[in-house]
Amino acid sequence: MTDHEATIRNAYAAFARGDVPGVLSIMAPDIRWTEAEGFPYAGTYTRPEAIVQNVFMKLGSEWDGFAAVPREYVSSGDTVVALGEYSGTYKASGKGFRAPFAHVWKFGKGGVTSFQQHTDTAIVQRALK
Repeated sequence: MTDHEATIRNAYAAFARGDVPGVLSIMAPDIRWTEAEGFPYAGTYTRPEAIVQNVFMKLGSEWDGFAAVPREYVSSGDTVVALGEYSGTYKASGKGFRAPFAHVWKFGKGGVTSFQQHTDTAIVQRALK
């Protein structure tokens, strides 16, 4: 296991515990975080504060039991890909979902410099309605 992979594994463990500072600690100050088009929080957010406001806070307040559970990691140089499954229940609709994801994490000066989400957003959209 590479150091970068260990860092990402620890970040998922922190997210699962609700340890937002632990997740933020791996991010470079100028990180670019991209949520997939069709996902409820689609867009690219720059800086950890924007990610907290536009993604993490909404996941915590709009979902019951939201989880991102990685099953496999692929590392190469400064890139780590996590393959796994999302799950949760959208509070407004009461509908649950399970959807596969691929997360691409890239490291640079200061920590993680970019995050790119890939998922089946049609599955997620069904839970919202």
